[in-house]
Amino acid sequence: MAHKTVSVGNYLLYRLKEVGVETLFGVPGDYNMPFLDLIEDYEGMDWGNNCNELNAACAADGYARMRGVGAVVTTFGVGELNAVNGIAGSYSEMVPVVHIAGSPNTASQARGALLHHTLGNGDFRVFRRMFSEITIANTSLTKSNAVEEVDRILRSCVLGVRPVYIDLPIDVVNEELNLPEWPPKPLDLTPPPNPPRTQQACLKAILSEIRQAKRPILLVDACAVRHNLEKQVQQLMDVSGFPTYVAPMGKGAVSEDHPQFRGCYAGNVSHPQVQEEVHNSDLVLSIGSLNSDFNTGGFTYHIDQEKVIDLHSFATIIYHANYEKGAGPLTLSSTGMRELLPLLIENWPKDIAKPQIPPRILPESADTKTDAITQSYFWPTMTRYMDRNAVIVAETGTAEFGIINMKAPEDATFVTQVLWGSIGYSVGAAMGAQQAARLEDRRVFLFVGDGSFQVSAQEVSTMLRKGQTPVIILINNDGYTIEKLIHGAKRKYNNVQMWEYSKTLEYFGAYREENKRNKTGEKQSQVGIQGTFRTRAELEKAMEQVKREKDKIHFLEVMMDEFDAPQELKKTVEQSENR
Repeated sequence: MAHKTVSVGNYLLYRLKEVGVETLFGVPGDYNMPFLDLIEDYEGMDWGNNCNELNAACAADGYARMRGVGAVVTTFGVGELNAVNGIAGSYSEMVPVVHIAGSPNTASQARGALLHHTLGNGDFRVFRRMFSEITIANTSLTKSNAVEEVDRILRSCVLGVRPVYIDLPIDVVNEELNLPEWPPKPLDLTPPPNPPRTQQACLKAILSEIRQAKRPILLVDACAVRHNLEKQVQQLMDVSGFPTYVAPMGKGAVSEDHPQFRGCYAGNVSHPQVQEEVHNSDLVLSIGSLNSDFNTGGFTYHIDQEKVIDLHSFATIIYHANYEKGAGPLTLSSTGMRELLPLLIENWPKDIAKPQIPPRILPESADTKTDAITQSYFWPTMTRYMDRNAVIVAETGTAEFGIINMKAPEDATFVTQVLWGSIGYSVGAAMGAQQAARLEDRRVFLFVGDGSFQVSAQEVSTMLRKGQTPVIILINNDGYTIEKLIHGAKRKYNNVQMWEYSKTLEYFGAYREENKRNKTGEKQSQVGIQGTFRTRAELEKAMEQVKREKDKIHFLEVMMDEFDAPQELKKTVEQSENR
């Protein structure tokens, strides 16, 4: 190790790369450009080149779900407020995103100068205060606090699994830090330990209940995925032999080819066999539950709390006993599942017989009497054309519900926004997820509705610029079908202007000679299928080509009936109306 002088901006980039960020998404603005210079010159760091800040924030969210942490850079005021919806979604869905906002010169801020992008009232902290409600930590960097604050903020982001906010004034970016050693010691990202005595009592109580159970099951949900506990869940499945179910937001946490996997449980929206098995269980070992309306089939979980053991990141709840002293993701005295799960696996009773699991009844096949593309046909069919480690991005709306009982490919990752549910999220998220997956030879399949696509369509341009090769499948059912089912089936406000969707790649310059290699030398995506498909035969022929041409970007507009929707969506709407 040696003494080194490093700028504040480069120190931040070093730490971001340490936690897994190699692409920073965002849009240029005069208050962030000196930092963008550093990003462009930093070895191994890429700039996202997004079309707007909302898409950039969603891209950072999709990236974070793949790589552990994402980052977005905006300019002060106008830029950061464009990103606020995306950051709020990351907060709601527990996704660690670092938001870096370039702000005016500190001297100008100190004298309350009347600058552009401000509210004209001399208050330069107003936007930071806004973001304090949708981040778990925030800071304003100075030369004197940069090292301590960057480390603190990134530790909060990783361990707290939620967004953080960094105000980076334009004159602080290139301030020199005299560091006593380089490289610096790695960030301490060790989760706070559970209190030993409380944890031991908790473990003993869980094992006692497991010994007495006759029909125990595992139910895996969103927080298991957010805290990267898929391997531990797999180990728990193996050691216990318990039948295992996932909630919609837990899709992808469990291999659906595993003999113990039984299906997706979402209350009354579930397959009848899944409902019966879950409701007849006498012990539910619930891992990372998030009981929101759409995640529970419109609050139709019929599971008595008297038989539920809830394992969370911040506490363990056995029936009604809460093994928690304090609150929040970084509470030192909480009994969280990250430490408790391995102990449970290690101490699993060897004398408990593994349950006998009956054959699984799969959802019925689609109607074969028509060649029209229906929701019931579409989702089971798509699985046949996906790679084993596919990344499946599903938009809020029909797609989000269509994937609930879709057979997931082995090692698939699902990117959805079930809780926050902002339309248009999926296009930016798919761009970010593809950027994260580009070195792992993983293919992204984006399922988006025509209405949602109109919110964020321009991010397809960024995909082309970055040479990405996702499979984009646009479901054209003539407007906001999910909204029509909820309210206003015949109302004009649920309709949108019809576009020539199948020409999207053409419009964004995929075939233009000057775009084959753009001004920064990046190679443009090669185009495969681009067209509109109305029949099953047409779609299946196209998907065969998609399956072969993995090095190209594809855009398929799939025509469906205006009011056709997955049964899971229809049932959820019905349940919501009844409550």
